[in-house]
Formats: sequence, C-alpha cells, structure tokens
Amino acid sequence: MTRRFAIPVGITATGQFYPDRVVTNEDFAAYLDTSDEWITTRVGIKERRWVEPGVASSDLGAKALQMALDRRGIGPGDLDAIIACTVTPDMLFPSTAALIQHKIGAKNVFGYDMNAACCSFLFGLTTGAAFVASGVVKRVAVVGCDIMSSIADKSDRNTVVLFGDGAGAVIVEQVEEGMGILDFEHYLDGAGAPHLLMPGGGSLNPPSHETVDKKMHFVRQNGQEVYKNAVKGMSDVSRLMIDRNKVDPVDVRLFVAHQANARIIEAVAKRLEMPMERVAMNIVHYANTTSATIPTALHQSLEKGALKKGELAIFAAFGAGYTCGATLIRWAY
Repeated sequence: MTRRFAIPVGITATGQFYPDRVVTNEDFAAYLDTSDEWITTRVGIKERRWVEPGVASSDLGAKALQMALDRRGIGPGDLDAIIACTVTPDMLFPSTAALIQHKIGAKNVFGYDMNAACCSFLFGLTTGAAFVASGVVKRVAVVGCDIMSSIADKSDRNTVVLFGDGAGAVIVEQVEEGMGILDFEHYLDGAGAPHLLMPGGGSLNPPSHETVDKKMHFVRQNGQEVYKNAVKGMSDVSRLMIDRNKVDPVDVRLFVAHQANARIIEAVAKRLEMPMERVAMNIVHYANTTSATIPTALHQSLEKGALKKGELAIFAAFGAGYTCGATLIRWAY
C-alpha cells in the first residue's frame, strides 16, 4: 500500500547556501597522516566548505531559505511553517527554526527542529507535506542546515575528512493532480545507535571536563558497519518505492541519495540498476553536510536541467539511529 497524501503536495522551489572557505584534502595532509589519494579513493571527496568562527547553522539556513523564497517569487510572510532539519542546532533551545524565522523576517509562522541525523531532511519533507495535505496550512519551508565542522574531531583522520558545512531549503505546497510526492517509507532502528553517534552533550552525558577530555562532543563512527547498513538500507527502501508503485527503473530520471560516501552511492545505484548519469553527486566538492546533502544535490541537479516537470525522482537517505527512508516524487515544475 502506497503512502500517498490525500491531496497532491510537492516541492515548488529550492535554494542552497555554502560558506566561502574551501578546505581541501591537502589541508588535512599538512598535519594528519593522510593524503588526497587516500581520502579520494575511500570516500570520493576532494574538498569541502567550512564556516568561519561565529557562523551558525541558522545563518546558513536563512540564506538558503531566502534563495528558495526568491525563486518561488514569494516573501517570508507567505510561509505558514518552518521545519529546520539539523543535527548541529545553534543551541539546544531556542530552536534553529525560530532563529531562521527571525533572520528572514517571517511573521505568523510556527516551526521546530527535526533531528533524524542524515535522514533529517527526508523526514522533515514528509512532515511538512503532511501539514499541507491536512489542509491546515498552505506553505511550509523545509530547511536542511548543518555545520558539521563544529562536531568533527580535527585530529581524527577517519572522520574529520568526511564532513562539510552547508544548507539547502525547499518550499512545500499543494501542486497539480498527479504531481508531487507519490509515496514514501521511513524506518527507525535504535539498535544501530552505538555505530554512529555523538555521545556527549545530552542528558546521558551532560557537558563536563570529563566529557570534553574524552572528546565525547565529536562524531564517532564505526565506518564498516555504517557502510554495510547504509548500502542495504538505501537500496532496499528505494527498491520498495520502485516495486510498490510499479515503476520501471528506466523512468526514474534522477536519484538523489544522501551524500555520505561516493562508494555507498555507487553501490546503491548498482543494486538499483540506476545509470550513474542519473545519480546526483555533489560529495566531491562539498562532502557530507548531513541534513543539507539531499536538498543541495537536488538544487544543483535542477540547475543542470537533470529533472523536468512530470519526471520521476527518488530521494534516499540513511543515518544515525539508525534512520532510513526514501521518497518517490513526480516533479511538479
């Protein structure tokens, strides 16, 4: 049974924003036991963008959302809600959504933060679409924004090279019949928690000298375990979208997977028999921006003309939790 909304809801505009600072693989090789070849071979990343001190996730998110609003031809006052998808909020509270709202000058909106790790944007997109489909609101902004450099251990060559900073945003509203989100499936499995987490800073391990000394406020990852589960998870849930909706894979014009590792994306595409020319790939220049990977990869694909009105796309993600999900969409504009 497909999970289709009662009224057609889709994305009507996109936007993105990255900081100016470029950090290359050679920058890491200057002080870590690594090299451009080592990083490129294993994860497919050549460079990433990092913020300067004092820049927050809401700063990036506000600029990405403003671009989306401009492209839609509407203003902040036309929004009903803002969902900020992030694992690096400016602070635990108030919400990053509230800070974005203030920075763009939106009035009469509600909003909150969504944290489903690397699936945050995908889960936020479904949530925003459900609000619109309920008829309670007309237009929702879903913003994926993360400053992963803030929680990356700069001395750990296995993790610091993986992450970048950035933001992507979409406007979600009712679209014409037959367009928009056709189906979705999301999963949650807390058994995977030990393999990808940031153990410090929450109620279990509140900040202390001990948690700082033990570097518990940085990302920790069991790379091999995450790789194996990510390939299987994204492949299986994307295949479900294809099979459940009786879609011929050749009719999927664009596959937008979470940009965590180029080898993961290639392995998933191979399992789906998806040609790489139809697969969005921006990890080489921007690395893993967590909540921002799918909206930015989508935005860049649209800029290249990779998806046109009426064509099908699949979004897929896998992240800490474990979280996993996919969305089938027929492009509406």
